[in-house]
Amino acid sequence: MPATGSTLSPLAHRLFLTLWMASLAANFGNGIQSVGAAWLMTALDGRADRVALVQTAIQLPIMLLALAGGAVADMYDKKKVMLAAQAGVALLSALLALLSFEGLVTPWLLLALTFALGIGTAFYNPAAQASIGATVPRPELAGAASLNILGFNVARTLGPAIGGGIVAFGGPFAAFAANALACLAATGTLAFLRLPAEPGDARERMGIHRSMAEGLRVVRDLPALRAIVARAACFTLAGSAVWALMPLVARDLTGGGPQTFGLLLAALGLGAVVGAAVSHEVRRRFSHEHILRAAGLIFGAACMIVAARPGFAASFVVLAIGGAFWVQALSGFSVAAQIFSPRHAVGRVTATSTTVVFGGMALGSWIWGHVAAGIGLQAAIAGSGAAMVLVAGLGLALPMPEHE
Repeated sequence: MPATGSTLSPLAHRLFLTLWMASLAANFGNGIQSVGAAWLMTALDGRADRVALVQTAIQLPIMLLALAGGAVADMYDKKKVMLAAQAGVALLSALLALLSFEGLVTPWLLLALTFALGIGTAFYNPAAQASIGATVPRPELAGAASLNILGFNVARTLGPAIGGGIVAFGGPFAAFAANALACLAATGTLAFLRLPAEPGDARERMGIHRSMAEGLRVVRDLPALRAIVARAACFTLAGSAVWALMPLVARDLTGGGPQTFGLLLAALGLGAVVGAAVSHEVRRRFSHEHILRAAGLIFGAACMIVAARPGFAASFVVLAIGGAFWVQALSGFSVAAQIFSPRHAVGRVTATSTTVVFGGMALGSWIWGHVAAGIGLQAAIAGSGAAMVLVAGLGLALPMPEHE
């Protein structure tokens, strides 16, 4: 059994392990799906602004609906919410696979169905995050949150890498079908989850609007939470270009195809896995603020190096390094939101954090896509890197909160 307080110790708790495995399967499928959707859009309409809209369609529903998802998670049975969300995603993925196989997908239909898939994620993630506290003792909560992010990045490393091969040999149809199967596997795993009732789990039926408003008031009234969401929004808004424009980076800056696209995404994910694996130790040695500043500087430098067209091998290496620091920042936002949140509102507070993270990426993808369409791909990637360097200095005016 892993020692208490280690990175892997939360896996010794059966309930957390079940939840972690379900989320791993869901995120693995989403990683494959995202490669299929982005490459299909590249084939249907290769303009930078249209390709970037795929990432916007993935992130936007999470931004718009994550707070509602957090309210639902606090008001209703979390397991049932997660089951319904994953079943819906599986059905939509199967529909997209069928339409793709028949050659009936248009750019706008692809964006609409991608958006619909994001709705399922918007309701699944807050319920899953809010369930962590019921699956581990409180001293293990920070470790469990970090391990949850580690699983996310393991899936998002293997998913795009395998997804690139699937698209290369079977086309986008195969990627969409693989996502449907992964979501079915997640649904089956969740069926074995037995969550205990939490002290604040009486689920007062105050109505979803009042519940959402209360969650926002909690964030507004606590200075620590205000700082967390503000820094998360700025960080993701500045750094989303390379995520949104990666299909064009693979095609135009490295001269590759879908496999190259998948591998470059996997480089970001590989670094993120390493970063998440050591995040427990990193947080022990360094403050949230120091970690976030380093993440902005190093991820920004990685973007500027990729924009200089150094070739596939060099791009892979610098993206892996950048990915390690990207996940340190996102892990810090997630862990801090969990720790500083009152337990009765944890679903809504973590959903608010999720909203600003994905909202920053959605809006940033749209903005950087238009920048790339207007002044060129290289300038957009380099500009995003420069913005990340500037964002690193925000801690002078708005530092991240610290905890014992």
